[in-house]
Amino acid sequence: MTSSTKREWLAPTGLIMLSLVPVAAGGARVAELASGAQVTPDNARFFAMPLPVLVHIFAASTYCLLGAFQFVPSFRRRRLGWHRAAGRLLVPCGLAAALSGLWMTMFYPDAPGDGALLTGFRLVFGSAMALSIVLGFVAVRRRDIARHRAWMVRGYAIGLGAGTQVLTHVPWLLAFGVPGTFTRALLMLAGWVINLAVAEWVLRRRPAKRSRAVAARPDALVGRRADG
Repeated sequence: MTSSTKREWLAPTGLIMLSLVPVAAGGARVAELASGAQVTPDNARFFAMPLPVLVHIFAASTYCLLGAFQFVPSFRRRRLGWHRAAGRLLVPCGLAAALSGLWMTMFYPDAPGDGALLTGFRLVFGSAMALSIVLGFVAVRRRDIARHRAWMVRGYAIGLGAGTQVLTHVPWLLAFGVPGTFTRALLMLAGWVINLAVAEWVLRRRPAKRSRAVAARPDALVGRRADG
């Protein structure tokens, strides 16, 4: 692999690693439900109605892991058919993850340590994830690739919030122990906000890089205009 090829795999590798903890937790939940483990206050709602959580786990895991490969530039440029085929799977998976998450937030009993504030955050970001995916799909149908990419990046950033929330919780747990209801809600919020901040930074950085590339090669722009 060339150095440029290695660099373009850094982002998807990091995204996959960030996904591993929530994906593993989801796998453990599926095993728990399949094995008929002991019912506790933490899992009683899942045993009472397992379908929503199973849809959420499988859809979110596919969305996060497969979605990471959409950030490999060579896949988008050289394997456009693969990019489109993956996108046709990612859109329904992303919507299923967001909508099942909203359903669980509204209809499952609160887990120990949750509260009204966290419920509100989940409703806001779950709705924002679904809306971002829909707007991204509408944009690509209109051949607006820039808007498609921007909305899909935002939707993916929200969907990957569970991975970043592990990172926001661990330092607090090590330093102060189990967070209270209010602190837990803020730590969850921090995961979504961090991801969206990084996503917006990436989206705003790309046009600047393109502008510098055009400035360095004005002949390419002139040639493109002449061809058009």
